[in-house]
Amino acid sequence: MDENEFTACVEAALLDLPTQFREACQGVSIVASTLPDEDTLKALYLSEPLELLGLYHGVSLTRRSIYDLPTRPDTILIYRLPILEYAKSNGMPVRDVVRHVLVHEIGHHFGFSDEDMEAIERGPGTD
Repeated sequence: MDENEFTACVEAALLDLPTQFREACQGVSIVASTLPDEDTLKALYLSEPLELLGLYHGVSLTRRSIYDLPTRPDTILIYRLPILEYAKSNGMPVRDVVRHVLVHEIGHHFGFSDEDMEAIERGPGTD
């Protein structure tokens, strides 16, 4: 799957989420990237770039204060090559892995628990 197809897959996964969930993510930048960079790997104590499927950069809504100074926009990175490798090695459709990673990373933005994220994933995908 090339970069354009993967980006389309990420966009489709986002559109598949419930409307309220999508609308609440409007201030979050969602970026499809090939691999995590060296700085990210070092910061997370990872030696293998294929170990990281996605990453949320920001401060979750539950930890923010009105007194916080503005920072750069929250960003979710979805990593193409690690997801493709994970999907292949686990016999899963790429779209299912992308959706799972996207829900998980968006969940970090909202401060959701693992149970909240699992409930969203179990949902019908439509309103």
